[in-house]
Amino acid sequence: MNNPTNSDDLSLKLFVVLTRALASIRKRVEEDIKCLGLNPTEFAVLEFIYSKGEQPIQKIGQKVLIASSSITYVVDKLEQKQFIRRKPCPSDRRITHATLTDNGLKLMDEIFPKHKDAMNTIFDGLDNKEKEVMIEQLKKLGYHAEKI
Repeated sequence: MNNPTNSDDLSLKLFVVLTRALASIRKRVEEDIKCLGLNPTEFAVLEFIYSKGEQPIQKIGQKVLIASSSITYVVDKLEQKQFIRRKPCPSDRRITHATLTDNGLKLMDEIFPKHKDAMNTIFDGLDNKEKEVMIEQLKKLGYHAEKI
């Protein structure tokens, strides 16, 4: 299997390489986020709201890939830390939004540039063209996997 030649062997090798690369990247990202004083799930929620603005809580869970059973717990923790607050939707009482508090905005203004720098360092192994190609290829692979 050192030198795969057929499609089956290449698919298996790609899976192994992709899985190992993701594990290495995830480890570095989690180390970075822990240094910022948050766990990865809390950071993902804060980053989503920071980037996109006030959001329905259920949408946050879908976008940052958190199970709906877990999003309430994460939002509760962030609310206890006074980084976000719940806000009822004025047009639909079934929907509750999450928005950054002043403390949450201050925190993200401080830590997001550091996180962005860490991401640049992690992905410095590729030049910009390679990153663009990889983004397109991974999207193509992901869309295909969803369809089958």
